Amino acid sequence: MSDPAMLIQVKKLVKKYRMGDVEVSALRGVDLNVQKGEFIAIVGPSGSGKSTLFYILGGLSSASSGTVLIDGRDLTQMSDSERTAIRRELVGFVFQRYNLLPTLSATDNIAMAQYLAGKKHETDGWFKQTLDLLGIGHRLGHKPRSLSGGEQQRVAIARAIVNHPALLLADEPTGNLDSENSEIVLKLLRDLNERLGQTILMITHNPEAAAYAHRIVHMRDGRIVEHP
Repeated sequence: MSDPAMLIQVKKLVKKYRMGDVEVSALRGVDLNVQKGEFIAIVGPSGSGKSTLFYILGGLSSASSGTVLIDGRDLTQMSDSERTAIRRELVGFVFQRYNLLPTLSATDNIAMAQYLAGKKHETDGWFKQTLDLLGIGHRLGHKPRSLSGGEQQRVAIARAIVNHPALLLADEPTGNLDSENSEIVLKLLRDLNERLGQTILMITHNPEAAAYAHRIVHMRDGRIVEHP
C-alpha cells in the first residue's frame, strides 16, 4: 500500500541484463523509501548498481521485478509511453555533462523543457525566485559556449526544476566541475531542498558531495549495504 508521506517506495527491486549467454544482476532486491522533501545521496563504487537504480527511478529503464512507486504510481506496471509521461510530469534530471543544446541560449534551453512538457514558457514569481537562487538571471541570453562549467550546470538545474517536478534526480552533478564550482552547485541543491522543499536524490562517488545530503545510502554489488 502506498504511503502518502513517501515520494519513492522501492521494494525487492531486481534488474538483470543479458550479455551474450551470461545473465548479469545489476540490482539484487533493493528496498528504499524516500520521504517527500528529503535530500538523499546514493554512493558506491563503479558497478554497485547506483546508476541502474537512477535510471529505473527516472523511468528511463524498466525493472526485471519488484515494485517502484513514485508518488504512489507503480512504474513497473507501466508501458514505455506511460513511463515517458510520468518522467515529464514528475521528474527532473541533472547530469554530469549538462546536456545543454549548444545552439540555444540559456533561456531557450530552459524553455525547451517547458515546451516538451506541453507548457508555455512562464516567467512567474516562482521562476524568478529560482533564477535568483541559482544566480544565473544575468546570463540567460548567453549560449553554453559562453558560460563556465558551473554556470552551465546551474542552467541545467533550472531546466530540470522549471516544471516543478516532484523529484529531482542528479547523476554526479559536480563530476565535471572544479572544487569551487562543485561547492556552489552543491550549496544550490541544498538551498533548493531547504527553501523550496524540492525532493532530491543525488548519485555521487564523492563523500564530500554526499555530506550535503540529509541521508547517505551506500550501495555495493547491486544491494544497499548501509541504510541509516
